[in-house]
Amino acid sequence: MSDVKPLIQFRQECKANIEKMGQDEELRQRSLDWNIRTAQYKYTYNFNVLGRPIIQFPQDIVQLQEVVWSVKPDLIIETGIAHGGSLILSAAMLSMLDYCEAVEQGCVLDPNESNRRVLGIDIEIRPHNLKAIEEHPLHHKIDMLQGSSIDTDIINRVHEYASKYERVLVILDSNHTHEHVLEELRAYAPLTTKGSYCIVFDTVVEDLPDSLFPDRPWGQGNNPKTAVMQYLDELNEKDIHSKGGIPLKFEIDKTVEQKLLITVAPDGYLRRIE
Repeated sequence: MSDVKPLIQFRQECKANIEKMGQDEELRQRSLDWNIRTAQYKYTYNFNVLGRPIIQFPQDIVQLQEVVWSVKPDLIIETGIAHGGSLILSAAMLSMLDYCEAVEQGCVLDPNESNRRVLGIDIEIRPHNLKAIEEHPLHHKIDMLQGSSIDTDIINRVHEYASKYERVLVILDSNHTHEHVLEELRAYAPLTTKGSYCIVFDTVVEDLPDSLFPDRPWGQGNNPKTAVMQYLDELNEKDIHSKGGIPLKFEIDKTVEQKLLITVAPDGYLRRIE
């Protein structure tokens, strides 16, 4: 009991610090300025996870492991594969959940017997990336579908796949146009289980100058954040329910952005509350 009060106090201090950072407009602006300055050097391209490139901020990588540990999903669905680093990261975290559960239960862990899986979808899985992913030791936890994430056949296959799992985490990180992300949200956000997250990456595009995306079809007014806002409005207006008749409701977890300060997903961590 002697350790309980210090731990509670520590967590309360962290919560207070996070709230204060969220209210510090100068700090928030400087964080955005840092984001803009480093974008010209493709900062997010410079990191690897267990040998595979991952196009992501380290802050979001750390946040993702916090989410996975909290939710303890048995399925992670990801749109957008690229080099496969994000798939490997998800597979590694699910493997760690398996390991910790085996330790807690005092049983022998057979990695091939785990029911936890990662499902990745991409319109084009390039041969050299596919080969590297298939040769990775964690490949046994990964399945992949090639095709547009908003194609009806792909959507149906993902829904059928997900029906076998109890706790589902969804990550959207493919084409960043408003219409594409909105269709992904409509298709896959309902698969998110209560208490879990639908994470929409690159919502930060709305806050960045269009000059950073001269060769891309997205920019201010046409990006993941605008899609998130429209989707949340749709849920509020239409009283949408999941397949089981359960109300579908998400809230933006603002504490994530306040804590990270530097993130590609401001307003993009959507927690399902119903």
